[in-house]
Amino acid sequence: MAAPTIKLNNGKNMPLVGFGLWKVNNDQVYNAIKTGYRLFDGACDYGNEVEAGQGVKRAIDEGLVKREDLFIVSKLWNSFHDKDKVMPICKKQLGDWGLDYFDLYIIHFPIALKYVDPSVRYPPGFFYEGDKIVLSKASLEETYHAMEECYEQGLIKSLGISNYVGSLVLDVERYAKHLPQTLQIEHHPYLVQQDLTDLCKSRGIAVTAYSSFGPSSFLELDMKRAHDTPLLLEHPTIKSIADKHSKTPAQVLLRWSTQRGIAVIPKSNNQDRLAQNLDVCSFDLAKDEVEAISGLDKDLRFNSPTNYGIDIPIFA
Repeated sequence: MAAPTIKLNNGKNMPLVGFGLWKVNNDQVYNAIKTGYRLFDGACDYGNEVEAGQGVKRAIDEGLVKREDLFIVSKLWNSFHDKDKVMPICKKQLGDWGLDYFDLYIIHFPIALKYVDPSVRYPPGFFYEGDKIVLSKASLEETYHAMEECYEQGLIKSLGISNYVGSLVLDVERYAKHLPQTLQIEHHPYLVQQDLTDLCKSRGIAVTAYSSFGPSSFLELDMKRAHDTPLLLEHPTIKSIADKHSKTPAQVLLRWSTQRGIAVIPKSNNQDRLAQNLDVCSFDLAKDEVEAISGLDKDLRFNSPTNYGIDIPIFA
């Protein structure tokens, strides 16, 4: 089983369904490759890039895949936005993975924090010392141009942005030498962001959804907003559509995105769900079903720094 691909604006093909690597180990990466996943979405901030790379290496060494069969994604953390820090940390992350290039490298947040040397703390997280947040003076334009240098030198085959709102996407368009290939955003029926996805479509920027299951992803973080929100996986609208198609609620939620051309990056530790999550392009939702799911929109965002007690209101 393999996921279909979408063509990015630089001609590269990206799988429409991938495997998210937050809180994942090397065995899970290896098993996901065996199951048929080819896109793996990692990040400096996840703190597991060495382990993820070990899983990839094992699969390649055993002949399950070749490097060119995989689409490896990583992200630039906030503490490395200064222009002279971008390429060195990209190279460090490549070294952690054991790779020569990333298929896609993404600016994780439109937030520039003061540099923390990896020898001091890695990944550095949001705080500079203790509970102190110190911002950098690096502009998003400065950071983006440094990302473009990585792109031009072949360290990354595509470049992306994440957690950008429409005004920042329009701003990138003004200064980019190479328009971003992707925008990764929180996207689920409680946070549809239709205007933003339409904007990206009009500019040829592919959209990847994270947290496709809404509040479920944030329960383990003990986030009050997630605990106070009805689970999408148990929502009557989602469950009735799933029953009609003999699919799981998770498959319906993922298909709601992929049918609209939006890539997804779910994860699961359960083998059956792992296979089910990959099989989300083999059936179609009716137009009224897509509209009913979109109609659940509450403009409800979970992954905002302010929801973690971090006073950087980027979505204000």
